[in-house]
Amino acid sequence: MAAERAAKVGTTAALLILLGAALAVYGLDQLSKYLVVTNLTEGEVVQVLGPVLQWQFVRNPGAAFSLASGMTWIFTILAAGVITFIVWFARRIHSVAWALVFGLLLGGVLGNLTDRLLREPSFGLGHVIDFISTPWMLPAIYNVADISIVSSMVLFMILTIRGVGLDGTRESKRSDAARDAEAEVDAEAGSGPDAAAPGAATADGVDGAPATGDGRTPLAGTQLAAES
Repeated sequence: MAAERAAKVGTTAALLILLGAALAVYGLDQLSKYLVVTNLTEGEVVQVLGPVLQWQFVRNPGAAFSLASGMTWIFTILAAGVITFIVWFARRIHSVAWALVFGLLLGGVLGNLTDRLLREPSFGLGHVIDFISTPWMLPAIYNVADISIVSSMVLFMILTIRGVGLDGTRESKRSDAARDAEAEVDAEAGSGPDAAAPGAATADGVDGAPATGDGRTPLAGTQLAAES
């Protein structure tokens, strides 16, 4: 319960977490690209950890991992749409984990969108700076923004599979809470002032037995019963 309460935050706190994650990713992405552009020649390969990690400066006109290189303007429009959606949707988030998901996504999308808007060859068609190469893992070159976007998608799938809602609670717990609330309402309705208690006298007598004209209930074996 303590961990679950810790995972829930208010709207303002969630927005701060989202914004902090987005700014951290965006700043690291743009700083790393600046260092690459100012210190490496396009196409140059720098061995960092041998075949495990390399810096390889390329300009990518396509999507993440150099996909769809001839559709730059489409990815620019999609990125702008994603950013608009996140800004509109952010106030519904009350969970640290979900705030991180959208913060990582926002920072990554902003990082690559900045390249498409401000870098050569033209506004909206700019090429994204990629430089991280891990040949043993992926036959592609990527950047910090790409890593952030993929990380947000992985975290999104984990939270979805576990049934964690935007408020930080799991689907099973929300269902249990709804059932408990319904049972409580039913219990209160059954114990209201109009509910008859077991064994209580009714208008006809005791426990529903018919009453006599004088309000008494005849008992078997009594003189009154014999006389009747």
